[in-house]
Amino acid sequence: MNIILMGPPGAGKGTQAERIAKNFGLLHVSTGDMFREAVKEGTAMGKKAKEYMDKGTLVPDEIVVGIVKERLSKPDAADGVLLDGFPRTVEQAEALDEVLRELGLKLDAVLSVDVDEEELVTRLTGRRVCSNCGTTYHIKFNPPKVRNICDHCGSELYQRSDDTVETVKERLDVYKKQTFPLIEYYKRKGLFQSIDGNQDIEQVFDVVSAYLKKLESKA
Repeated sequence: MNIILMGPPGAGKGTQAERIAKNFGLLHVSTGDMFREAVKEGTAMGKKAKEYMDKGTLVPDEIVVGIVKERLSKPDAADGVLLDGFPRTVEQAEALDEVLRELGLKLDAVLSVDVDEEELVTRLTGRRVCSNCGTTYHIKFNPPKVRNICDHCGSELYQRSDDTVETVKERLDVYKKQTFPLIEYYKRKGLFQSIDGNQDIEQVFDVVSAYLKKLESKA
């Protein structure tokens, strides 16, 4: 089974990706992991990507897709893959379709963990980090024992610049604009499934698990 997992910042996509991969025997492949692996191994695409990364410029789609193809060609991807963070655009989705065709693979589902914007803002703006030891807290979900003071070392907590309301809303707007065409693309293919991410972690995973088990039974 090969699936794509989508979700806005703060939706808990990373947590769900790990659990899905573990419980369904899928290889969890994130964009960052693929890049690091390709560069470390010095693959043809990894070397090209490194040239752009060293300059601090965006890696072109053809190289990104090439790295994805290299990764999906490896033996450990044969039993199923969970793609996390790719594709991000319709152009990348079309290129992925071609890669899968060339490798004799097919995409079984595109899952999107969706959360109300208000809840996402609460989740993302509530994060606080220790200025000394780096321990992370959340003012609502995982608060320190003493307000703004680290439990472990007693240092002051701070809010990262990318966790402010303004920055978070900008990130969410970018995500919506970027992914809306992608969602429509997969809806037309009958592969898209929205998952209610407003629930707790266990409930979200139960919904995902039930959906994937149904897919497996039809295969």
